[in-house]
Amino acid sequence: MAGIALLGAGIFARHEHLPAILASPNLLSLKAVYSRSQTSSVALADALPADGPKPDIYYDSPSEPGRGLADLLKRDDIVAVDVALPILAQPEVIKAALKAGKHVLSEKPVAADVKGARELIKWYETELPAEKKPLWGVAENFRFMKSLVFAGEEVKRIGGRVVSFKLEKFGWVAEDNKYFNTQWRKVPDYQGGFLLDGGVHFVAALRYLLGASGQELSKVAAYTALLEERLQPLDTIHGVASTKQGVNGSIVLSFGTEFKNGTDLEIITTNGTVSWSPTEVKTVTKEGESKKEFEYSSGVGEEVAVFARAIKAGTGKVDGLQTPEEAFKDLEVLEGLLESGSGGAKVKEISV
Repeated sequence: MAGIALLGAGIFARHEHLPAILASPNLLSLKAVYSRSQTSSVALADALPADGPKPDIYYDSPSEPGRGLADLLKRDDIVAVDVALPILAQPEVIKAALKAGKHVLSEKPVAADVKGARELIKWYETELPAEKKPLWGVAENFRFMKSLVFAGEEVKRIGGRVVSFKLEKFGWVAEDNKYFNTQWRKVPDYQGGFLLDGGVHFVAALRYLLGASGQELSKVAAYTALLEERLQPLDTIHGVASTKQGVNGSIVLSFGTEFKNGTDLEIITTNGTVSWSPTEVKTVTKEGESKKEFEYSSGVGEEVAVFARAIKAGTGKVDGLQTPEEAFKDLEVLEGLLESGSGGAKVKEISV
């Protein structure tokens, strides 16, 4: 088993990452938890089952000898860290952990913007010893959702030439939403607000299904808007996109529509259409329509287990769905949409 530490005590760390680590007892052993404040770190440890592991607690506020993040990273029995911290705090911690020789699974997005992501990936590729480079995977849990994986299989099964695609995500972030009431999300110091923090998931899902049909996004253009004043700086994107292979489609993302909620992602080919939402996949072909329903699952359990298996395999590679480069493409598409919106729907090129 690989000794692991969970870095971060926020909602997603408590509700998703912590149970995912505990659900992989044959692969992972929780050795420590860390949060910037002692209060939140203790609360995270207290959330563990009474009969579960008793990890050591680390924090940097208040400062206490032997209790900081630097002390945690010195431990030989911790070979990996799961980083689920606020977006702007992630890169520095990722670097510190990698320099300490720890394998890192870090939450999406890979960084707050393309510039920072490119610099971080270049640093990882060039500044660490090649012979003993720790693994670095980026946790985009949508790529491991059972419903999305099945939808990808359906896209491959029906085949045909892709003629169009559509992504529509409408939602409403209420004032009492647990994520909205996280201070760093409520007053974001990064581009896009919820469009970055939440929207990147849906871009990843679109790219996953386009990839199943041999397509890769290459151009985007969009208009952006703020429909709900408290969801600064923006909450809505209406965009169009083209693939490298010349297929056109549409992208709509909104977290500010109180009376419309839901996800509809479609890949349309000459042989049929596959429509995905987190709990349902519908396939339409000339033979008729089929539908498969899924109980909602975030995919975090699967992604943590996949990362743990990569550590155990010892090949020096993470799963292809967890590479920083893959997460970079998600971020680049989303940033392209945001920048296009600020520039009056100017077309933005996406590297492929």
